[in-house]
Formats: sequence, C-alpha cells, structure tokens
Amino acid sequence: MTDAPPLTGAGTGLGAERVSRTAGGALVLDGVTLAPRPGTLTALLGPNGSGKSTLLRLLAGVLVPDTGVVTLDGAPLGSVPRRALARRVAVVEQHADTQVDLTVADAVRLGRIPHRRAWSPATTADEEAVRSALARTGLTERAHRTWRTLSGGERQRVQIARALAQEPRELLLDEPTNHLDIQHQLDLLTLVSSLRLTCVMALHDLNLAAMHCDHLVVLREGRVVATGPVRDVLTEDLVADVYGVRASVTHPGPEGRPHIRYLGPTGGRCSGV
Repeated sequence: MTDAPPLTGAGTGLGAERVSRTAGGALVLDGVTLAPRPGTLTALLGPNGSGKSTLLRLLAGVLVPDTGVVTLDGAPLGSVPRRALARRVAVVEQHADTQVDLTVADAVRLGRIPHRRAWSPATTADEEAVRSALARTGLTERAHRTWRTLSGGERQRVQIARALAQEPRELLLDEPTNHLDIQHQLDLLTLVSSLRLTCVMALHDLNLAAMHCDHLVVLREGRVVATGPVRDVLTEDLVADVYGVRASVTHPGPEGRPHIRYLGPTGGRCSGV
C-alpha cells in the first residue's frame, strides 16, 4: 500500500478511515473508508470473501484495524467506554446461538443490558422497549416460545428485535435476510429502511439492496471499487466486473430504482435467469 495522509478522525456518527486488516497472513481489507450519513441505510455489497463481514466487525469494535481508524463522533472507537458503545451501536450477526434455552422475550430483553445497572430490575421503559421491539418484528405472539423451538428465520427476527430493544443510533447487520423467506425478507428490510437510524448492512441480494438502501459500497478483494447512490452504482458494467455476471439493469417505477435481471456468466452462454 502507498503512504496515506494523516488521519483526521473527523465526522459525526460511526465511520472508518482507511482501515486495513489481515487474517492468517492475507490482506482482508485494504485502505477502506466508510462514512455513512446519519439516518441512512448503507449496503455493503461484494462477492464472498470481499471483506464485508470483517468491515462490520471493525465498525462494531469486535476487531481492531491493523492500520487506519474507526471513529464514533470523531473519537477513536478504542477510546469509547464499552458501555457507552453498547448503548450507541447494535449488531445483528449472521448466526446466533445460546446454551441457555431462553424465551423470545428474555432474548430480546438482553438488548436492555447496556441501559441498566448491574443486578437492577427492569424498569417500565425497559419493558416498553421490549414490547415495541417484539411488535415491530412480528414476534409478539411468540414471546413465550423458547429459543430451541424457533426456526432459523424466527431466530433471525429475534436478533433484530433484541437490537431494536437496545434503542441504538447505529445498527450494523450482517446478512440479516439469511434464512428468511421472501415475505419476511421484504418485511425486515422495509422495517430497517424505515428506522431513523444509521444502518450499515452486508447483503448479497443486489435487488434487495436496490429496493431498500440509500447508499452502496461495493467491495472486491478487500478494496472499495464503487460507492455512491444506488442508481449510480448498480450498473451492468459493475455487475459484470465485480460478479462476473452479465445482467440487464432497468429502472422501472416512479423512483427509478434499478432492477437487475441476471443473464449468465460473462463470456458464457446466456442462461436467462
């Protein structure tokens, strides 16, 4: 990598400035900068192994960059007290499990831990936040079900509800539509896009990103290859270059959001998918 100018650490909200990270001797992220606008939904796109999950873990403070800096309101993330960070930033992982067979409601109550003192009982505000999170994710009727009786999609919705109960200002989601059927994918992304939060979400489905997101960041081999508004980023050339797939990109509807029809591998026979 070439030398970069000094880090500024400026900005409001959560962001990354020229962050790099290696794992097992391989460069996973290489000089990535991300500055999501407050209150918007940013999608991280790219093939498997492009660095999306690693970038989310850096933003969450789970990993530390080898170079560069992650900041929260201009302060290096490492200087932010863990409790304060937990009140601000919620994370939804791809997979979650527990050795304790919690009920749905108790799993969602875990989102209130950063707001409570140790051993203190739940407050009225805590229980209202839990009820609201259950309702918004369609889990009210499942509140007394136990974790082991839930499907993969239901467990994913519990994770979302737990994050909402946390009442964060920043929300990080790693492939949140995994294990969800089409209806629940659309319901979930409609919910996330309606939140007045700064959301950064890793996705594989380009059409879901086009439908629901404000801003896109496309990664390939750990580097940002495109960033900007949805309409500007999702082009036929980009899909071919980054994913190796021929595609037809149209802009139907009043908002003119892109719709992608996949035609087949570049250089290969048209599949008409």
